[in-house]
Amino acid sequence: MATQSGIASPHTVGAVRSVPSSLPVLSKQLRGLLLTGTLGLFATLLVTVYLMPLGYAAALSVRGADVSAGQPLWPSDPAQFAYNGESYDLYDVPLAGGMRRLALTKPGREASTFVDPANPSQPIEWQGRWRTLDRVWNFSPHWSNFPEAWQITNFGRLFFNTVAIAVIGTIGAVSSAVVVAYGFSRFRIPGKTILFTILVCTIILPQQVTIVPTYAMFASIGWVGTWLPLLVPHFFGNAYNVFLLRQFFMSIPRDLDEAAMIDGASPFRTLISVILPQAWAAIIAVCLFHFFFAWNDFLAPLVYLVGHEELWPISVGMSFFTGQYKQLPQLIQATALMAMALPILMFMLAQKVFVQGVVVTGVEK
Repeated sequence: MATQSGIASPHTVGAVRSVPSSLPVLSKQLRGLLLTGTLGLFATLLVTVYLMPLGYAAALSVRGADVSAGQPLWPSDPAQFAYNGESYDLYDVPLAGGMRRLALTKPGREASTFVDPANPSQPIEWQGRWRTLDRVWNFSPHWSNFPEAWQITNFGRLFFNTVAIAVIGTIGAVSSAVVVAYGFSRFRIPGKTILFTILVCTIILPQQVTIVPTYAMFASIGWVGTWLPLLVPHFFGNAYNVFLLRQFFMSIPRDLDEAAMIDGASPFRTLISVILPQAWAAIIAVCLFHFFFAWNDFLAPLVYLVGHEELWPISVGMSFFTGQYKQLPQLIQATALMAMALPILMFMLAQKVFVQGVVVTGVEK
């Protein structure tokens, strides 16, 4: 009776109020799911767009030399049927009984002759223009493009030259950067701040500005035509590498240095036994930075190694090969994929340490 008179019972009020209390929680969960799904979709689209050129290059690298009109982007060859000692292309032909896959034996302007691969003894006359039909394609990657490109470009020699230049340059760049960064981060040097500022300012100096005077200097001492201009400068430090390593070294507590000095360790021993074991993440990151730079460097090898094909790295060799064989895009892309294989493998193997070194040196500190 209390309910009928408009006065709700306590149980009824509690039941009514318990329903909307769960709505904010539900809406918050839905908003979270919607946000997560939107971000995931956006990231997937971004990665897809970013990787589309690489996917197209991979598909083109295993395509055949002959490219016909209407051929799909994936590696394919026209499907054919052998009849009377000859091969004929297959087409999807619309007939009264439905779509059938037939071989075109006698093309005509308004009428053509086809044969059914299942029953080739009875030719089929089809009225219409055969060029409007859809040709049948088979998935057939041409893996032979890779050994052919390897042989034509002498890729083995290019690969050896590039690895040698990159590895030797990385050793020089990292070792010199470690020593210079250690000095800037641990020793009291008069005018240290000014010197470090000048060093960092050289980062904004483009290579194209200094290429003429450095070329004149190396030409005067007879280094042009050798690897020395590509290797020796890296043994004198790089501002970018020094900056990254200095930032990391400054994050290491000085108490460890003092403890090593009390035990009788020299500054060099402190660097080897205390600093370096804790800085492997930053050192590996710097190694990868310089290795990728040396692997992709094109201007310096082109200037200093002109006329010396036996010393060319991959970047210069691929540029020459691309200019000479523009009519063979499948071999050009096969060479490009082979050139990317080692850097991609190195980044995948050292990805965790590389990201850790970049974050610590560039963000947290």
